[in-house]
Amino acid sequence: MIPLKKALDSSIGRKFVMSISGIALVGFIISHVLSNMTLYLGPEGGVMLNEYGAFLASFGPLLVVAEIGLAAVFIIHIVWAIRITLRNKAARKQNYASGVVTKGGPSHLSLVSRSMIVTGLVLFVFLIVHIWQFRIGKVGRTDDVEIGGVAASNLYAIAIEVFTQPINVAFYTLVMLFLGAHLSHGIWSSLQSMGLMKPAWSKPLYAVGALIGILLAAGFLFIPIFIYITQSGV
Repeated sequence: MIPLKKALDSSIGRKFVMSISGIALVGFIISHVLSNMTLYLGPEGGVMLNEYGAFLASFGPLLVVAEIGLAAVFIIHIVWAIRITLRNKAARKQNYASGVVTKGGPSHLSLVSRSMIVTGLVLFVFLIVHIWQFRIGKVGRTDDVEIGGVAASNLYAIAIEVFTQPINVAFYTLVMLFLGAHLSHGIWSSLQSMGLMKPAWSKPLYAVGALIGILLAAGFLFIPIFIYITQSGV
């Protein structure tokens, strides 16, 4: 039996880890965008968002465990992405030096596919900023709301505060374009690496992955623009 460490460090193992962690993150993004869509409903949606936040907070220690697990998935995805990128670059240099030419199946090489590490790092920086504004930033605030007789964070107030500042609107809008690009290629790449597609499915699934990436990014992208227009008096 192949040792787990050796299996994970193989080419197939690295791609498998990237695929599993990537799919898990896509699942999180879908749930996150669905909850954030309530912001399009204005103050009523804000009440729904605060109630959802209170519901999650009611899990107490379990929520902390889930957040730590999610953070671990993010870190694993990023670390493995960097490792794969560095090893691929080293392999290309060796093949070039030895005159070896390799050819695989459909790769869908494009500016997006070649920039996955860049878009990924941009999203990582964004994640830190987002956590600071919406997770750490709510500590010590005095505008909590009462839900079910219990004080809860006023996430809606934080969203209004953040997205009525033009610099934040521009930043979030730009980063969502990177998210759309990253997901568009990443979803297809994950399915391919896990061996879940036949060659004939490659182009259709790439189109589906691109569509999902665009829709998810668009769902997030227009939230700060909507709030800025409706709440800042523009």
